[in-house]
Amino acid sequence: MNINKVFDNSKVAIVLDHFTPNKDIKSAHQCKVARNFANYKNIKNYFDVGDMGIEHCLLPEKGLVTAGDVIIGADSHTCTYGALGAFSTGIGSTDMAAGMATGKAWFKVPGAIKFILKNKPAQWISGKDIILHIIGKIGVDGARYMSMEFVGDGVKHLTMDDRFTICNMAIEAGAKNGIFPVDNITEEYIKTHLCETINKAPKVYNADEDAVYDEVIEIDLSELKPTVAFPHLPENTKTTDEITGDIKIDQVVIGSCTNGRTNDLKIAAEVMKGKKVAKDVRCIVFPGTQSIYLEAIEKGYIADLVKAGAAISTPTCGPCLGGHTGILAEGERAVSTTNRNFVGRMGHIDSEVYLASPAVAAASAITGKISSPQEVCEKIREEVIC
Repeated sequence: MNINKVFDNSKVAIVLDHFTPNKDIKSAHQCKVARNFANYKNIKNYFDVGDMGIEHCLLPEKGLVTAGDVIIGADSHTCTYGALGAFSTGIGSTDMAAGMATGKAWFKVPGAIKFILKNKPAQWISGKDIILHIIGKIGVDGARYMSMEFVGDGVKHLTMDDRFTICNMAIEAGAKNGIFPVDNITEEYIKTHLCETINKAPKVYNADEDAVYDEVIEIDLSELKPTVAFPHLPENTKTTDEITGDIKIDQVVIGSCTNGRTNDLKIAAEVMKGKKVAKDVRCIVFPGTQSIYLEAIEKGYIADLVKAGAAISTPTCGPCLGGHTGILAEGERAVSTTNRNFVGRMGHIDSEVYLASPAVAAASAITGKISSPQEVCEKIREEVIC
């Protein structure tokens, strides 16, 4: 392209997260190339080991994305930032290079599906259960190249962490993006996560009153139950009370760009506190960023998880994409708070990944089989009463 600099070195962010800390020589070389590029192009927002995190947790935390932004990312889960009222979507590497060079990208304007979220979810029901329920309902191509717009009175009951999770997995329904309206919860998050290097104010956009939707779907949050996506697609969902028989597991993964935020770790710690990870089960926890890791330490969540028998990793994508720090062997099963459970996604092609919320993952780590948090907590209460 004969262009030797990026269009704006303060509007490009490079985060080394997928294979870091480097797992082998190839990943070390890849990161070296990225590191050299960031230095050569004088990228202001470059994040490496020790000052990093999983990109979709890190960028909102750093205030690098905000309401009204248009954001492209070389990772399909870039749609996460729609939780802030931004348009964000993943693109291919060639398009990303063009975007970094010119500051421009071409899109076909997507149609939209409105999801009206009603009422308050029950205890232990989180954003992960909501989005798994939706994907189970419409399928992995049910929103292909569509904008998934989440509205309704139920939104006020969702934390920012819930919203990030829901938008993160919009791509798993085939969507171009997911987006929430900006409310006081969003505004408070943005206010407490301002970026010092980028001086920009959020811009709030609302849907027109006469907006046309391809489809309108109502979801009663009060009726949802803990939901699990069975192998090998996120649409293959069952609620925990629909599962017949024991599904024994070998590993639990809690973290990732989908569920590695502070509230996710808090929920997992609440379920696991005072209990022990089942024999023959490995439980690995991945905080989303260094700041999340530190906050979880300060609030005691990490201590509770470690005492229960969990291993805590530095912030990294790790096993989510079959990278490292928790690869599955042939025939092994994992309950994971990550976003995809395709064949071979987390290791051997004959392994199985079951997607679930932090609450379900934590409960399953304790019992050694796929379990609901209610099941674990009720059992503990019964033992105390006895």
